[in-house]
Amino acid sequence: MSLKSTLFATLAGCVLAVPALAADIIVVDDAYARSSGKAAKAGAAFMVIQNTSDTDDRLIRATSDVSARVELHTHMIDDAGVAKMVHVEEGFVIPAGESFALKRGGAHVMFMGLKDPFEQGEMLPVTLVFENAGEVVVEIPVDLERQDKHGHGHGHDNHGSHSN
Repeated sequence: MSLKSTLFATLAGCVLAVPALAADIIVVDDAYARSSGKAAKAGAAFMVIQNTSDTDDRLIRATSDVSARVELHTHMIDDAGVAKMVHVEEGFVIPAGESFALKRGGAHVMFMGLKDPFEQGEMLPVTLVFENAGEVVVEIPVDLERQDKHGHGHGHDNHGSHSN
């Protein structure tokens, strides 16, 4: 094998190993997505993200082909006590050695301008982008029937009326 071939093979191995490394550092568990019905123009995904490294990381973006836009959102309570969804441009910190829950009524991945309605049981390809770990590709199952086991069901069933 020539020096050029050896260097190319080594470089290719390093580049291909990066996504595997990210998947080892970031673990996504209990993921599911939902929308409020067949006519919904928006939907959301929820999950628990574990950072197994010894350095804090940050979920800075999510991408998917299932909608026109994908944003990271959370709920904020305004001065009148009304919960409103807001885009979190800086993303969410995932502390070193800990987990961060994206859950109904709190932080979540928001899909706006759905290209097709979410169908029970289908899998949504989503890429989560982290500041340090890079990209982690996940297949998120649609579960339109799931009840919120955390008891935070405020307002996520009205995502169909969300517009930007």
